[in-house]
Amino acid sequence: MTDDTNVLIAGAGPTGLTLAVELARRGIGHRLVERASEPSAGSKGKGLQPRTLEILDDLGVIGRVLATAAPYPPLRVRVGGVPLYQGRMHRRAAASEAVPYPTVLMHPQWRTEEVLRERLAELGGKVEHGTELTGFEQDADGVTARLGTGATVRARYLVAADGGRSPVRKALGIGFAGETREEERMMLGDVRVEGLDRDHIHVWLRPGRGMLALYPMAGTGTFQLLAPLRPGVEPDLTPAGFQRILAERSMRRRMRVTELLWSSLYRVNIRLADRYRAGRVFLAGDAAHVHSPAGGQGLNTGVQDAYNLGWKLARALSGAPGTLLDSYEEERRPIAARVLGLSTDLHDKRTFRRDEETYQLRLGYRGGSLARAGGDRVPDGPVRLADGRRARMFDLLRGPHFTLLSPDPAPAVPGGPPVRAYAPAEPYGGRRHTLIRPDGYVGIATDSARELAGYLALV
Repeated sequence: MTDDTNVLIAGAGPTGLTLAVELARRGIGHRLVERASEPSAGSKGKGLQPRTLEILDDLGVIGRVLATAAPYPPLRVRVGGVPLYQGRMHRRAAASEAVPYPTVLMHPQWRTEEVLRERLAELGGKVEHGTELTGFEQDADGVTARLGTGATVRARYLVAADGGRSPVRKALGIGFAGETREEERMMLGDVRVEGLDRDHIHVWLRPGRGMLALYPMAGTGTFQLLAPLRPGVEPDLTPAGFQRILAERSMRRRMRVTELLWSSLYRVNIRLADRYRAGRVFLAGDAAHVHSPAGGQGLNTGVQDAYNLGWKLARALSGAPGTLLDSYEEERRPIAARVLGLSTDLHDKRTFRRDEETYQLRLGYRGGSLARAGGDRVPDGPVRLADGRRARMFDLLRGPHFTLLSPDPAPAVPGGPPVRAYAPAEPYGGRRHTLIRPDGYVGIATDSARELAGYLALV
C-alpha cells in the first residue's frame, strides 16, 4: 500500500522540525520521519543566534524559548589552578527597536527540538519516530520512498534533513566537498557535576594534558563538558572516563561527575554539498553543510535553510512557477559557504570571542533572482500607518503571508501568494511599494505597480 503526501521530510532535528512547522501552518500535507526511536537527549548545538530567535518568534515559540534560555555566562579560563582570563564570549547588548533579540542565548538542542515538536503538534503534525527512510526513486511527478516499516510513500517532494552522513545525499551521488579532521576529536557529554558553580563557563588548560570546558546549560542542572583528545587516544565515554578527564585537566579534587546523561565522540567536519537539489529532492541542514562548533553556526544555518525552503515548497504546491524552487540553492548555498568560512576561521584561531558576524543578522540575498532592489532582512521597529494606527514591524510580518507596504491594495494576480497590505504614513524605504517575503526579507521595492505584479507572479 502506498500513502500519498505533498512533502516527505527525513530527519526530525531542528531543521526537519522547522520545515514541518512551516508546512503545517500553511496547511501543506507532509510526513516527518525519524529513524531514532525517541527524541535526542543531547545538548549538542546550544547557542541560538539573534536571527534564529527572530524566526522562532515568527513560528510562535519565542515565549517558550525565553522562559528557559539565558545569555552565556562569563568565561573563566585557568592554566592549572592559575586564573588566566575572565570575560564574555558575546558582547552584551540591550534590545533595540530594530533588533529585539540582540545577543546569543544558550538553549540546549534537546529543548529546542522539544519546543518545535510541541508547536508542530499544536498545528496537527507529528514526528514518526523509529521510521527510517530506506530507499527512494523519483520521476517527473514525484518521489516514491520506502520506509523501514514496510510502507511506501508517494510524495511530491522529498527533503533530506538527515544529518551530515545523509543517506539521501549519498544515494543521489551529490558530492560533499571539504575535510574531516580525524586528528581533531572531542569528548562531548551532558553531565551533573558536584563542587562547581554555575555562574561561569569554566575552562582549564593543563600543559601536557589538554583543555577542558564546562558550560552550565541554561534552565537545567547539567553542564555540557567538552574535552579535546590527543591523536591516538581512545576515548572513554563512561562516567568514569569523564571523571578522569575532569580530574586530570582541572586538578580540582573536590569536583565530581555524579551523572552522565548523554555522551558522544565528535570529529571536526567542514563540508559543503555540491548541490542542494536533485530533481524533486532537496538537502537541508547538516545534510547540506557541516561546521566546526566554533561560532555556533550549524544548527542556526539549518533552521534558516528550512525557513527559506518551507514557504517556497508551499507556493510551488499551490501553483507558483517551478523556477521558484531553484532559488533555494541559489540563496542558501552561498550563505552556508560564508558561515563555513567564518566558523572554520574561529576554530583555527582558537578564540573564545564572538561578535556580530556570527549573529546572522547581516546575511541576506542581495543580487539574487528574488531580490529586486531588495534582499535584506527587514528590521523590527515602529510603523506608523496612514489611518493613524501604530504597529510594530514584526507584528505585521508574523505569519505565513507576504506583507505589502503600499498606499495601494495588492495587485490581483491569478494564483498569486497570500498578501497582507498595509498603507504606511510615508513610503517605506523611499519606495511606493515594498513587498516583504514570508521569511522577513525584502523581495521587491519599486515605484511601479506593474513591476510589483510581475514579481508576485513569480512567487
